[in-house]
Amino acid sequence: MSLQDERATTFHQLHTSGCFVMPNPWDVGSARVLQRLGFSALATTSSGFAWTLGRPDNSVTLDEALGHLRQVCAAVELPVNADFEAAFAENPQQVFTNVTLAVSTGIAGLSLEDSTGDPSRPLFDFDEAVERMKAARRAIDDSGSGVLLTGRSEGFVCGHPDIDDTIRRLVAYAGAGADCLYAPRVESREHIAAIVAAVSPKPVNLLINSPSMTVADAASLGVRRISVGGTLARTAWAGFLASAQELVATGTFSHFVDLPNVDSLLAP
Repeated sequence: MSLQDERATTFHQLHTSGCFVMPNPWDVGSARVLQRLGFSALATTSSGFAWTLGRPDNSVTLDEALGHLRQVCAAVELPVNADFEAAFAENPQQVFTNVTLAVSTGIAGLSLEDSTGDPSRPLFDFDEAVERMKAARRAIDDSGSGVLLTGRSEGFVCGHPDIDDTIRRLVAYAGAGADCLYAPRVESREHIAAIVAAVSPKPVNLLINSPSMTVADAASLGVRRISVGGTLARTAWAGFLASAQELVATGTFSHFVDLPNVDSLLAP
């Protein structure tokens, strides 16, 4: 069994019971530290990675994303889930091709979105979105890698917060071969519970990016996996900005206290 096969098997096992947190590192250093802290799996973040390149979210290229996945997978021993956005593709055949490339980076999981990036048509049409999910499933199956496929519906991100349409899409993605389902920005406990019930027995990922819910709360709703998207990266940016803004405004350094020993965190 290859290292990727072992990671994919472990990743699938994590989804069979309980509720685990899958934090989102934005570079090799943050990935290594999160592994050292004891997490059982990691996920990349498209926004966090884009910010390291000095760009907003949804602005990296396919080649940049693939390179980032290779770096993170090579840096840690944990299963890594790829935030693969909309697969950098329009039609299902392009999805198949690009997911095949992503699988070759060593990932244990991959998330596929149904957002288009076009404000006039924020989501792929229902039937097209389902065909795209089927194409991702075929790519993974043909690879023999066992990579876990997460189907994401982006309505609550793209200004279309229709829970009925979201559930309809997630149920269809489950039928198209998604192993895990995910609707970011869904925060209502009623909506979360409805999604869990609709796609059961398949597991659900929940995005938590505010202090409004705990892991125990999510678990009580039947959530199996929690991710935080770019929020850990944003907390790092918050500390950086507070220090830099104070320095430029007042010439003082009050934030330069109780700082971590980063070398010790990254030491072999």
